[in-house]
Amino acid sequence: MNARDPSSTSFAPRLPAEPELGPISRTGIPVPTSVDASAVNTGNIGKPGEYPFTRGIFPDGYQGRLWTIRQYSGFGTAEESNERYKFLLDQGQTGLSVALDLPTQCGFDPTHPMARPEIGKVGVSLSNLSEAEILFEDLDLSKISTSFTINGTAAIIYAMYLAVADKQGVPRNKLTGTIQNDILKEYVARGTWIFPVRPSMRLIADSILYSNDVTPRFNPISIAGAHVRDAGCTAAEEMAYTLANGLAYVDELQRRGGDVEKFAKRLSFFFYVHMDFFDEIAKFRAGRRLWAKLMKERYGVKDPKAQHFRFGVVCGGSSLVAPQPYNNAVRVAVETMAAVFGGAQSIFTCAFDEAFQIPTEFSAELAVRTQQMIAYESGIGRTVDPLGGSYFLEQHTDRMEEMITKVMDEIDAYGGVVPAIEDGWIQLRLAERGLERKLDTDSGKNVIVGQNHFKKEGEKIGVGDVFKLDPTVAQRALEKFQRTLDTRNQAGVDASLGKLAAAAAKDSENVMPYLVDCCHAYATVGEMVACLKKEWGEFKEPVNL
Repeated sequence: MNARDPSSTSFAPRLPAEPELGPISRTGIPVPTSVDASAVNTGNIGKPGEYPFTRGIFPDGYQGRLWTIRQYSGFGTAEESNERYKFLLDQGQTGLSVALDLPTQCGFDPTHPMARPEIGKVGVSLSNLSEAEILFEDLDLSKISTSFTINGTAAIIYAMYLAVADKQGVPRNKLTGTIQNDILKEYVARGTWIFPVRPSMRLIADSILYSNDVTPRFNPISIAGAHVRDAGCTAAEEMAYTLANGLAYVDELQRRGGDVEKFAKRLSFFFYVHMDFFDEIAKFRAGRRLWAKLMKERYGVKDPKAQHFRFGVVCGGSSLVAPQPYNNAVRVAVETMAAVFGGAQSIFTCAFDEAFQIPTEFSAELAVRTQQMIAYESGIGRTVDPLGGSYFLEQHTDRMEEMITKVMDEIDAYGGVVPAIEDGWIQLRLAERGLERKLDTDSGKNVIVGQNHFKKEGEKIGVGDVFKLDPTVAQRALEKFQRTLDTRNQAGVDASLGKLAAAAAKDSENVMPYLVDCCHAYATVGEMVACLKKEWGEFKEPVNL
C-alpha cells in the first residue's frame, strides 16, 4: 500500500477535527470575505497627530520615541525584587513595572492573619517605607519610569514612592511613571477594593490633583480595561467599560475643582491585548478616536494634549494557557505586533510560563527580547499606523466604535458606572460574559491551540526551568517588619495618623500630603488603611439573586 495514499489507514495522522474559520471576529463583528473602497469612511481617518487621532497621537509615531519596554515583576521581599529589576534593566528594559503582593494590595500588614499565606506570592511585599527604600536601592528614580499595578492602596504606594524620592534627594518634578489607581474596575473584575465607591473616588481624585501639582510628569492613574477583559468581556466591552470609567473620574475631578484642560493631560489607560489581531488594532484606534471626541464635545477640551488617549498594554494575561506553554511565546509576539500597530505607548510582554508560575530569568529575558526584535528587526514601527487606509481595518474600526458606543450608551442609560457598580449591574453582566467565554472554550468554539484543539495526549503541564520562591520569605518579611516597628518613632507615627484621620473626615481636604507624612514617619500600609476605614467604612459587595 502506498504510504502517501490518502485512503491508507496505517499512516493516517491522528489529529483532532480541524476547526473552521468563521465569519465573525471574537468580539462579534461580522468579517466579510473582502472589502473594497466603498466601505471606507475617509472622514474618520485623518492624519497622525491630528484630531480625532484615529491614526495616533503623535505625527512621527515611534520614530520620535519608542514605546516603553516594561516587564511586570515583583516577588518575595524587596531584596529579591530589586535584584530582578536590575537584571531586567541590564537586558534592555526601559521602565519598571512593580507587582505588589495581595496583602499590600488589600491593605494588610504582614502580621495580619489573612496576610501570612500570601506574603510575597504574586508580587513584592511592600508594607512600609523601609521596604520601599530597599526595593529602589541603587536605582536612579530621576531616570527610570516606574509603573505600579496597585489600586485600593494606590494613593499610599504613590505617597511611599514620593517619600523614597525624597530620601534619595530626587526632585519630585523629575519623577516619571504611572500608578494604576483605577478602583472602579476592582469592584467589577478583580476584587482588591477596600473602601466604598464614593470615598474611593474622592481618594483617587485627591491623588490625581496632588500629582498634577507635585509630580507633573507622573501619570497618577491608568484607567484599566485589562481586568474586565480577562474577566470575560469582549474587546469592544473592554474599551466601553474603560472609557465609561474614565468619564466617571473626569466628573469626580471636576466636582473637586479640577481643571479638565490640566488633569486630562495626565490621564492614561491600560489594556490587555488578546489574539484576534484586527479586533485589537481596531479597538485601540476606535478608543483613541472616541476619547478625543468625548473630551472635546462633552467637556469642551481645546488643548490637543488633553484630548490624547495615551495607553499601555499587557500582551498575554488570560490568553496564555498552561498546556504546550512554548506556544505562549508565539501568542505574545502576535499580540505585541497588534499593540504596535495600535499605537501603544507602553508594552509589557508576559513570559511564556506566566500561565503557571512566576517567570524565571530565562523566560523574562525572552519576553524582553520579543519586544526588542519587533522594535528593531521587524520594521513595523518605522511608520505611523502602517495599516491605516486598509479597507478592511477602517471598516472594522468603524464597526468597533459602533459597538463600543452602544455599550457606553447602556451604561449612561443606567445612570453611569458608579450606581451601576453599587447596584451590581455591571458585575452581573461581566459574570454572564465570563461564563459564556468559558462555555465557548470548553466546547471548542473558541479555538485555543494546545488546550481545546491540537492537543497532545498525556502531555505534562510546564516545561524548562521551575521558579521556586524562597520558603523563608514570609518569616524574613515578618522579622523586618518587626524591626521597623521597634526602631521607628511611635509618637511621630501616632501624630501623622491623627492628622490623616482629621483630613479624611473633611471632604474638602486633600489627604495626599498627610499620606506622604505618614510614610515618612514609617507608618505601615495596614495602619494607614485602618485609619481611613474608620472614617470611610468598607465596600460591601452587592448580591444579585
